[in-house]
Amino acid sequence: MGATLQTLEGHSVRIWDAATGATLQTLEGHSDRINTVAFSPDGKQLASGSGDETVRIWDAAMGATLQTLEGHSDRVHTVAFSPDGKQLVSGSEDNTVRIWDAATGATLQTLEGHSDWASAVAFSPDGKQLASGSHDNTVRIWDAATGATLQTLEGHSGWVKAVAFSPD
Repeated sequence: MGATLQTLEGHSVRIWDAATGATLQTLEGHSDRINTVAFSPDGKQLASGSGDETVRIWDAAMGATLQTLEGHSDRVHTVAFSPDGKQLVSGSEDNTVRIWDAATGATLQTLEGHSDWASAVAFSPDGKQLASGSHDNTVRIWDAATGATLQTLEGHSGWVKAVAFSPD
């Protein structure tokens, strides 16, 4: 199974069977372009972030919206689930990174520190830290439980488009 953004107006997500090419689900509900998608570690849920300033969590099998996460004040460009699937992180043009409870939709942390929009996010393999990359040319490492900045990594001459942790 795989997910891709649908090109028709960009307001829906299609889930495809990678082996057969058949459409399994079409997820509709966002009112603006979808910028990012991510599956939960168990593959049962899918998160999408949109220009409508929301994140949606979907039941991948049924195609139903489980949660609509509201709190960002600008476009959402990046989402990632924690390794245990219990939390979701999102980054936005409002320059913040938010950590959400994936089951309830509650905001657990709002991480502030970037001076431009957050374009990439990732949890560490143990889920204790997360990284965010930004149009301010930095990467920040955060404590996922407290929201404290642990490191600000500088040195890029352009915006950071992707971040990832090594397995160790």
